[in-house]
This record gives sequence, C-alpha cells and structure tokens, in this order.
Amino acid sequence: MTDPATGQPKITVRISDDAAALACGADAVAAAFVKAGCEVQRVSSWGMHWLEPLAEISGIGFGPITAADVPDILDGKGDAVCIGPVAAHPFITRQQRLTFARAGKTRPLSLEDYSATGGWDGLEKARSMGPQAIVQTVIDSGLRGRGGAGFPAGIKWRTVAAATGTQKYIVCNADEGDSGTFADRMVMEGDPFMLIEGMAIAAHAVGAGKGYVYIRSEYPHAIAKMQAAIAACRDRIAPFEIEVRVGAGAYVCGEETSLLNSLEGKRGEVRAKPPLPALQGLFGQPTVVNNVLTLAAVPWILSHGGAAYADYGMGRSLGTMPVQLAGNIKHGGLFEIAFGVTLGELVNDIGGGTASGRPVKAVQVGGPLGAYIPPEQFDLPFDYEAFAAADALIGHAGITVFDDTVQMAAMARFAMQFCAVESCGKCTPCRLGSTRGIETIDRIIAGENIADNVELIRDLSETMKFGSLCALGGFTPYPVMSAINHWPEDFGLPVRLAAE
Repeated sequence: MTDPATGQPKITVRISDDAAALACGADAVAAAFVKAGCEVQRVSSWGMHWLEPLAEISGIGFGPITAADVPDILDGKGDAVCIGPVAAHPFITRQQRLTFARAGKTRPLSLEDYSATGGWDGLEKARSMGPQAIVQTVIDSGLRGRGGAGFPAGIKWRTVAAATGTQKYIVCNADEGDSGTFADRMVMEGDPFMLIEGMAIAAHAVGAGKGYVYIRSEYPHAIAKMQAAIAACRDRIAPFEIEVRVGAGAYVCGEETSLLNSLEGKRGEVRAKPPLPALQGLFGQPTVVNNVLTLAAVPWILSHGGAAYADYGMGRSLGTMPVQLAGNIKHGGLFEIAFGVTLGELVNDIGGGTASGRPVKAVQVGGPLGAYIPPEQFDLPFDYEAFAAADALIGHAGITVFDDTVQMAAMARFAMQFCAVESCGKCTPCRLGSTRGIETIDRIIAGENIADNVELIRDLSETMKFGSLCALGGFTPYPVMSAINHWPEDFGLPVRLAAE
C-alpha cells in the first residue's frame, strides 16, 4: 500500500491481537501507528509475553512499547525498545515449533495466510489415506493427550472408530482452567483453522459427523475467533460440522465426563466410568474427547508423517510440548520444545529465573493440582513417566514460578480450598475431604498438635487420591503433600519428622 499524501509505500507494522497483548495495551499502540500513517496488520502472538505489546517492522521487533514510543520508533530512535530480528531472538530459535509454527507470522482469520503456510495439507492427505491409515499414523506418532492425562490419542480414536452408534462426535476440550496455562487460548486466538483442521481429520478417521468446541466463558476473544473461523471454512470441512459451546467456568468441566454432561445441558458433574466416553459419550454415542493441543498437533502429523513426529521427545513422551512459563518469572510466555528438556533449563535458562530477582523457592507444574517442585529436583526431565516417578504431574505443561517469599503452608491450604470450591460434590472423598483438609491445615498453621495433624493430612490425602471419582479430588494431594515433604519448616515441622 502507498500513502496517498506522499505516494510513498506505507510502513507495515505487525502487532498481535492476542488477549495477552490486548491486556498490555496493544490496541492503543496499533492506533498510534495507524494515526502515524502506517498500515497495521493484526497477527497471532509470538508467545514472548514479557515483551508485549510487541510491534514488528520489516522483521525487526520493538517491545514492550506504548503509544508514546511510536514517534521515536518511526524516526529511527527506538533503540531502547528494539529487540532485533524477532525470528532470530534466542527465545524463538531455541524452540522446536511444530504446533506453533505459524505463531507470530500469520493473521488468525486469513484463509490465504493459512493455506500459504501448509494449512489443509494434513486434511487433504487424510482424505486420500482412508480412516484406518489415519488412525495408524496417529498411533505411530506417539501423540498422547496434551490436556494432562497423557493417554495415547490414536488408541482413543481406534476405539471410537470401531464402536457402533447412530452418530459419532468429536469434542474439543477447550476448558483451559489451570493456573499459568494459555496455550489453548493462543491456538484458538492465533491459529483457529489449525484446530478446525485437526478436528476434521479426527472426524474423518472415526466416522463422526458433528463436532463441538467447549470453551470457557472467560475466553471471549477465543470464542469470537473460533466462531468466525468455523463460518469461514464450512465448505472446506463439509460434511463435518462444528459448533462452539460456551461453558460457565466450572473447573470440574475440564474433566471429560463433566464436560459431556455440561454439553448435554446437565449439571457439570463427573460420570462414573465405565462406560468410557469412547463407547458411550455425548448423548450416549461414541465420542472422541481431546484437548485443544492434541487436536492441533494432528495436521502436522498427517502432513509430515507419524514417524517424523515420533523423532522428537524421549521414552514414551514423544513429539513436542508447548510449555507455558508464568508466575514470578522474568521471561514469561510460550516455549514449544521436544520432551526431555529439564525443568531447570526451562525455569532458569529459558525463563531467566524470577522476575523479582530473588531465588526460586518452588515451581508448580500442571496447574493448581500439580506438585510443588524444589530447585533440588530441577534436573527432572520433562517426561510423563519421569514426573510420575517423582510424584508430580506434567498436566497441561503450565509452569508457575515462586520466589523465596512464598509460604508453602498457605499454598497447601489453597490447594484444599480450591478443591472444596470447585468440587462437583458427587463423591465423598473430594466433597468432604477437601473441607476437612482446610480445617486440618488451619490447625497446623495455628501450631495445634502439628505432628498429629500432619499425619491426619497424610491419611486424608491417601483417601482422596485413591477414592475420588476424578482427578480434581485425586490430584489435590499432590500440591499438599509435596509442600509438606519439601518445605517442612513452613509447617512448623523438623526435617526428620517430615521425611518420616
């Protein structure tokens, strides 16, 4: 484009319309560039959230900036906020971006941009392969559920494909509610056609005619983007149909059977299993329930092959994981890398340590029900089995960092309180156990019979872990017990007693 006043080409500025960028003032920055005569393109986010609002001009990045910085940047005086070529930034070059290969590079609702960057290649290949071959490709890739459970996606698809029913469904679990997680939101806001393509491939593989994307109401930008994207590509994915459904924000609806109940218009509470949703899911029919990141990985796998995806990772944890760095961390954002990287590398080398500059005391991986991990265990590789062996969870790969000012007894209490507030109430261990847990931790904090009450918490945690119907009650013991075991001094315990 040219400026009609000067006849000279307009400067093109690329600024994210991601919710994090908007929260930091990206709209005001964009308006300032437009006022200065520039052409502004709103694109997806690079995932370097500590630099938002981030503006990119001819590949050179400036951030974080405000509207007041715009005149200096355009006059060539923006060195103070210049980060150099964005694509060459160390935070980007150290990544292995498969799912987020388009991040920062494409306009979210541009079918032209999507097609020009390999979009729909996976779906076209899937349609030429046939259902059984698609399922086998996903099995060969080693793709596991990225929502936290880590169940092999291809096995779930194979079960649904073999099941009989009058209608089969693809349900995308976009109820991203874990603290410190935002990868699902970034996919839906930044690359919505990729998620739609993944769902369409899944539908072709298992014989599903209808799909639902269940998004929590706290994600208005993601809801709007998904609705617009679905409307724009209906012909491309036909005869498969997709509908967006908005949840009311109940954390327990992140659990697949609670989500299905909510989709059916019922109260969001856990169903007993069996039957599995793969056999009797939505409206009693065979249903694939996968997380956003699981389905978003599928187009790359179909396009490049299952073996190519399986070349990344370690052990049974294959492929890449979009790790989300949050909390008290210097370089917060999204970092996609193959499984096997250590927790210390993610927190210290990539994340830059704490934003406060104080020592790291703990990191919580896997959301509010994930274990607290001390720096002594930062050699832990990012791997499902390695984390399980350490009584920890990868979950949705959100890492929340705390410095040495955090009080771990208060964090343990928060875990129990969170469970009590969010419990659907269906099972006794979760419903009552969490409430009794709050009362017991309060007695510990008050210094009442500390040793006896800690033993009571241990017994209660055991009951919740193995007696709860779903992971909400079953995982609450992870943050509680890890806090007691690694930081006994915060509970008024001697180290020896905690180890016992």
